[in-house]
Amino acid sequence: MATVPLSMDHAVIPFAPSEMGKKSPRKLHRIRELRKQQGVSLRTASRKLGMPASQVREEEKPDTDLLVSELLQWAEILDVPIADLLEEPQNNLSSPIRERAKLVRIMKTVKAISERTQEPNIGILSEVLVDQLIDLMPELAEINAWNNVGQRRSLNDLGQIAERSISCDSIISAMRD
Repeated sequence: MATVPLSMDHAVIPFAPSEMGKKSPRKLHRIRELRKQQGVSLRTASRKLGMPASQVREEEKPDTDLLVSELLQWAEILDVPIADLLEEPQNNLSSPIRERAKLVRIMKTVKAISERTQEPNIGILSEVLVDQLIDLMPELAEINAWNNVGQRRSLNDLGQIAERSISCDSIISAMRD
């Protein structure tokens, strides 16, 4: 809490920064971070939330105070537990969500290599790697390669991983093998 002196002969009066019309600098959530990690575009989030992209950007700001119902919508769209959306000093993403996001990024990279390679041996290796990743997590079969710079996605290009959930047990058992 800050203080403001009224004058030299008056007492100092405390005030809260929010009373001055400023937004709280405290991080309340990590929606933007999770949206990017899950590979959900701003446009897709906008479409699924039924709101303009400008409003989605506003809600994504870490210091935006959202209603619980709004957080629940975000949790559903990003397919994560609501607890992962909330910002806490030591709050990291839960292990299954973090691992899933990593696998999605790896699959996108492998598919991009597979699509762009001119070398037959590299193509074969990338297809083997795709098969191995699908064995770990079958939902990855629907993941597309990274888009080329400037390439627009169609409405059908939303990764299926954003729409489906996987069990924690399957990830843990895959990591043990």
